[in-house]
Amino acid sequence: MPVALKCTALAKRYPGQRGPALGEDGGVSFEVEKGELFALLGPSGCGKTTTLRIIGGFVMPDVGEVLIDGKDVTQLPPHRRPTNTVFQSYALFPHMRLGPNTGFGLKMAGVAPVERDRKVSETLRMVGLGGMEKSRVSELSGGQQQRAALARALATGPSVLLLDEPLGALDLKLRRQMQDELVQLKQNTGTTFIHVTHDQEEACAMADRIAIMDRGRIAQIDTPEELYRSPRTAFVARFINAGTVVGGTVRRSGKHVRLETPEFVLEGAAPGWQTGGENLAAVIPRMRAAISSDESPMAANQIQGTIERRVFTGSHYELHVRTKQGVALQVVAGLAFASVHDGETVRLSWQPEDIQFVEDGDSA
Repeated sequence: MPVALKCTALAKRYPGQRGPALGEDGGVSFEVEKGELFALLGPSGCGKTTTLRIIGGFVMPDVGEVLIDGKDVTQLPPHRRPTNTVFQSYALFPHMRLGPNTGFGLKMAGVAPVERDRKVSETLRMVGLGGMEKSRVSELSGGQQQRAALARALATGPSVLLLDEPLGALDLKLRRQMQDELVQLKQNTGTTFIHVTHDQEEACAMADRIAIMDRGRIAQIDTPEELYRSPRTAFVARFINAGTVVGGTVRRSGKHVRLETPEFVLEGAAPGWQTGGENLAAVIPRMRAAISSDESPMAANQIQGTIERRVFTGSHYELHVRTKQGVALQVVAGLAFASVHDGETVRLSWQPEDIQFVEDGDSA
């Protein structure tokens, strides 16, 4: 697929800032294919919004390049870039009705009124607001305002659409509905989407690929499935909640890794991307745990602890378990474990293929 967006060695430091907002270890670099929904995911202050603003032209990088459709746009202002941005606040004009709001960018671009009205109607139909051109912004619900902001951004046909946490102000049910609608819009229009969020579930539900950011740099870029199946660092595993990360004494033998702690032993396969060394931690997954009250001697990949809290989610239970030496685990249990109670001692066990090993240098 053609490359729609290419960012190379982006770095930015704001005045008075101790560390860079963006660009440790050689800067931020990544490519996004045309028609891809690419998420920038990370905690507050990790650099994801700064990256988005650099792509949109709202912030100039200290160094680095931004190429859109092969053209260097690094020094161009926002209105001269083939991008549009949908903000969390939507930024609709309250004095304009929906039609003029949607067609504002087209009007600024000098599109003739007849053609402008046609594109406005077409775009509003695309986002489920067809026939509402004369509606006042104050009459629109939160979800309709979000669609209106999307329609205005899409009406000019941008090569890259930038989404700055646009679903953050919506309730859970509407947010999930809009996630599906955004994915459908991306597929129908072929537009490249760059989506900034701190919500890993939202990113996984929508994105083709995700760049997880940490302290001004990219920690890992992968598909949602691969991030959960094969996180590369302790930070990534913790942030996406892949499981409990634990350290210990690591022993390697070929492709086999054994991690020993005072309470338990974890064994599994060495990560394929890791070339050597023993600076590894283990990720104990939340899923796939076998739960019992077995009193036999402990074996590898078995952990004994006390249930501190049992949470019913509707489809399953989440058990919060703590070992004698204070290791806290969170595991998912089926509805068959309704009889398990707080304060009960249980034994958790996993297969070797369930235990993942990650680089421990980035643990936070």
